[in-house]
Amino acid sequence: MKKLQLIGVAAMAVMVAYSCSTVPLSGRNRLSFVNESEMQTAAAQSYTTLLKDPQTKVLNNADAARVKRIGQKIASAVTKYMTANGYAEQIQGFNWEFNLIDSKELNAWCMPGGKVAVYSGILPVTKDDAGLATVMGHEIAHAVARHSSERASKAAVAQGLGGLLGAATGNSSQATQQLISQVYGVGAQGFYLLPNSRTQELEADHLGLIFMSMAGYNPANAVNFWQRMASASQSGQKPPEFLSTHPADETRIAQIQRDLPEAQRYFNSPTGKPNK
Repeated sequence: MKKLQLIGVAAMAVMVAYSCSTVPLSGRNRLSFVNESEMQTAAAQSYTTLLKDPQTKVLNNADAARVKRIGQKIASAVTKYMTANGYAEQIQGFNWEFNLIDSKELNAWCMPGGKVAVYSGILPVTKDDAGLATVMGHEIAHAVARHSSERASKAAVAQGLGGLLGAATGNSSQATQQLISQVYGVGAQGFYLLPNSRTQELEADHLGLIFMSMAGYNPANAVNFWQRMASASQSGQKPPEFLSTHPADETRIAQIQRDLPEAQRYFNSPTGKPNK
């Protein structure tokens, strides 16, 4: 039994070691053994279902036109950057769509494959085109960096390790097994899955700054947007940063300020490379 357990651990370690790819711009190695094409197909189906839902009100007004215009500019910047820097295959299959949905939520998202939704409730916080470009650049960056695939891969590894741990403690008393399972659950969330989510958020901030800058929006406006977003979110009590999927507002804003000089070098870049 122990031999089988060791083989299982070794096999998973080999799988993880050979299932890494590089995130554009940041250079971070990410775990990715989930089929990206299947993720995109599922996302497209979910997106279509959402838009056709009678309870979903897709707006067709001046703000919706702004969302589409800004989204297309950022998508063009993404294509330019990825092509110029040897990452074109990582956005293969992207079929960009941008829609504004009538909702009071302060939210926006981008599914794998470039399916973007902005909720009207966030527009008072974005205020202007640069603020909206900050939000959309951030969300598009999640899709470009394949964060959904990475999260799915991480969850699969965590689930697999949990199964191996259960097998390893099979001869222990029930109380011991429950205790270990509880500790493992907290450990996986607090030290494996949640830090990964916070890393992805900060990475999306970084990439998003570059993309909005390339699209012609001053990245310095991102600081003002996230400050407004922090103020708008103050009504609800936030968990400590180490137990949150998002970084603390102060952490996020401080990193954006550090990343600004790099982002500004890409402002209106015609080549997908930093301006000289």
